[in-house]
Amino acid sequence: MSESQPHLTVVGEPAAPERIGIARPGFEVYAGPTTVDGRVFRAGVWYHGIKQTSPDEPGQPFDLWVCGPLHVTAETVDSDDGSIGRLLKFQHRGRERECVIPMEALAGKGEDVLKTLMRQGLVIEYHHRKHVPAYIASHHTPQVVLDTITRPGWHERSGAFVLPNRIIGSDRVRFHSSGREARIFDTLGTLEGWQSEIAEPCLGNPVLILSVCCALAGPLLKKVGVNGGGVHLVGDSSSGKSLAQDIAATVWGPADRFKVSWDMSGGGVEIEASSRNDTVMINDEMSRASPKQIQGHAYAIANGTGKGTMTREREGRPKNYWRLLALSSGERSLADHASMAGNTAHAGAELRMVDINAGTRKHRAFDDVHGTSGEAFHRTLTGAAGRHYGHVGPALVEKLLEDEIADGLTWRFGEIRKAFNVSSSQAGRVADRFAVMALAGELASDCGILPWPAGTSTDACRLLFAEWLATIGDGNAEDRQILSALSDFIALHGDSRFSSIHAQFADPNVRHRAGYFEIEGDKRFYLFNRAALTEAAEGYSRARILRTLGQHDVLAKMDEGRKQKKYRLPGGGMGRFFVIDPERLDPEGGS
Repeated sequence: MSESQPHLTVVGEPAAPERIGIARPGFEVYAGPTTVDGRVFRAGVWYHGIKQTSPDEPGQPFDLWVCGPLHVTAETVDSDDGSIGRLLKFQHRGRERECVIPMEALAGKGEDVLKTLMRQGLVIEYHHRKHVPAYIASHHTPQVVLDTITRPGWHERSGAFVLPNRIIGSDRVRFHSSGREARIFDTLGTLEGWQSEIAEPCLGNPVLILSVCCALAGPLLKKVGVNGGGVHLVGDSSSGKSLAQDIAATVWGPADRFKVSWDMSGGGVEIEASSRNDTVMINDEMSRASPKQIQGHAYAIANGTGKGTMTREREGRPKNYWRLLALSSGERSLADHASMAGNTAHAGAELRMVDINAGTRKHRAFDDVHGTSGEAFHRTLTGAAGRHYGHVGPALVEKLLEDEIADGLTWRFGEIRKAFNVSSSQAGRVADRFAVMALAGELASDCGILPWPAGTSTDACRLLFAEWLATIGDGNAEDRQILSALSDFIALHGDSRFSSIHAQFADPNVRHRAGYFEIEGDKRFYLFNRAALTEAAEGYSRARILRTLGQHDVLAKMDEGRKQKKYRLPGGGMGRFFVIDPERLDPEGGS
């Protein structure tokens, strides 16, 4: 070893009461007061150096106390980008702290390292602070190597479930964060208190049961192969929607911190969703979201992948990604909210955030207030939600790691999925979502985590799924939107943009003509020109519109080999039109 390279010795816990000799220059860490060469050094990291006063003299030894006891215990490897770091351990007021420091943060003066350690309570001698990054960097090859992950949820290589404050299932992975994020996975109270004060009053209330199941389902999505998405609780102000969300939030943490507002940018959606990966995202009050952005937010939450960005070197950064269910609330449906910006809701967005009636039940959002008034019921549960939280989700994860339960998940999901039988593939994806929520609730009941009888979760999820299906229908969502758009267009413009095809002259009062109408007996057919057809079903191509019209037998008359029929125009000339029978447009549910 050259004299310029520091010598490193880590004294384990408990520290040796006495040592002989100090290697200079170098760092030593003492877990407690330690005697070396007759001198007592207090606990902490020391830099033992030599000061050269002149080339001819041997140099004068000196000793600097750098910081409290700080142990570099492992090398870390980021699971996303492979970057290397160090795992540090120290104590603050008797409580052990762990901190992951990327090696790249040691470059330069290492100010980010000092900020991170001081934020978490490490006592550092201010005037000697420059030695802290050097001390960490001097640990070249730690024997232990661990993985790190920057988001909560399942860690593929270790099989552990990672939370910021807890690792469930393995000691080979650590959570890596800046330390500045909100502590959304805190705990308070007890599981037993949550069961008696929150879970039991939920019985008889499908909306509350669904909300708890939605919060519990996140860890199951990967296990049973179900994509993300969400449910949207729709009801008037003060109906109880927010209470349902608060109860769902207590599955993982405090409601006031775990919930997020819809009032955020696309980047904000990515950050909030990623920070709740494999759990649940609870979005409060859709009216605060931009009507122009709400559909994009719904797609992003369900699809689970953030936008690609580039570094200054024009290299792609790792994308944010997540996998979760969302529990949203609002006084309007997603489609109604999007329409405020003049947009028609995309069928895909509506399927990714399905509406649940949480406003017109027996007691608004509740079905059973257990012998009290709605106000008293709400007040009691709100108080309980502030006393007990953060226990239920981790308790279910612990059970999912047991081989007996893990091995049967796919079969169990398949059995429950049979209770949500639908014919269309689009409704089937929504059925998958309700089925995995039901599975989460039933597993928690089986394990004694939820004090609910078997079948409670499945019955509640089936009831609300059936209510949604009754309003939407089991057909293709895009078909339903096209038919509804054409029906609405006729209702709005039937007399102002259409006139009789059999008139002697064209009606001069019709501006921006969409076509003509033809009366046969007691029926009226609407003859759409090409431009009006695509205008009526904005956002869909003419080919897609015609496919829907053909599948639902809406085109009443066609020339051979064509979708249109040729007519003589009022005032002379010929034209081809799409002849639509408005009675075959079924905007309320499809066929």
